[in-house]
Amino acid sequence: MSKSILVIKFGSSSITHANGEVNEQTLEKIAAQVATLQPNFHIVLVSSGAVAAGKSVIKNYKGTLSERKAAAAVGNPLLIAKYSHYFQKYGIAIAQSLCERHHFSQREQFLQLKETYQELWKNGVIPIANENDVVSNVELKFSDNDELATLIATGFGAEKLLISTSVGGLLDANGKIIRQVQKVDSDILSVVSHDTSSSGLGGMISKLTFTRLASRLGIKVVIFGLDQGRGIIDAMEEKIGTVFEAQEASLSARQKWLATGSLIAGKAVLDKGAVKAIGQRKSLLSVGVIEYLGDFDKGEVIELLDISRNPVAIARARCSKSELQQAVSSIEVAHADDIVIW
Repeated sequence: MSKSILVIKFGSSSITHANGEVNEQTLEKIAAQVATLQPNFHIVLVSSGAVAAGKSVIKNYKGTLSERKAAAAVGNPLLIAKYSHYFQKYGIAIAQSLCERHHFSQREQFLQLKETYQELWKNGVIPIANENDVVSNVELKFSDNDELATLIATGFGAEKLLISTSVGGLLDANGKIIRQVQKVDSDILSVVSHDTSSSGLGGMISKLTFTRLASRLGIKVVIFGLDQGRGIIDAMEEKIGTVFEAQEASLSARQKWLATGSLIAGKAVLDKGAVKAIGQRKSLLSVGVIEYLGDFDKGEVIELLDISRNPVAIARARCSKSELQQAVSSIEVAHADDIVIW
């Protein structure tokens, strides 16, 4: 495509007041800044806030799953109407995109979603994505919208992923923003607070988890605060927040989808020889598997673990678990083209 893809994620605490009401001043700021960027990028906004915006209507709201679904049903149209109002000032139409996990785990549905977004972009429309909380099965939910934003960014091949947060970036032990991170490793994770915001599901641990995934797949990530400087504009220019550098990634679009979008159906524990073989881009043979965990069918995605049960890769299984266990000789568990190494 002629333009690079930019994904911007806003959490509930970024766009709503403490009482759950939409912060219209913030939405006005978002619209103005995004309108400045639109001529040069295909943009996707990932916005939380539907549950927060609708929960005041739910009597004696306690945050149960059914209450969250009901609040989302009320809040979604309220939130999207507000976005539409402020973007109209700049002649920009917006579209609501309510996503579910299977839209990414099933490749045909993912490609349909991608084609829909491309059609929207051709017509100058900005999609605003959010999880479809009203119908999402609790077992198949995104962990939070940080994951949804990452799946869109990696699946669509975004140049950059911007994640807005109330604290303005990754803070060090003294509460100061770390300006640049080359790689998200154990040292970086050790400085993170496990607290979440009052209105959202995720915290900095969640953001770093998905930032690590995005950066490993070649996407630069900036965690920033909307109230810093010029907000989104300064984040794009890397003048504010924490910039996480992109790592080199030579994966195909299909392999990137496999690495991020797929639901894990089972696991396989590998011996040292098998771990070494897949590291050399060879196929996985059943002779190198010590144990199969969970149940999976042919074509489903499995996680590959080393002897210490550390994940080393994911793969699309060539056979079902039962077929592999009944095989009298070594057979191919996963072809090299269907293995993505972490």
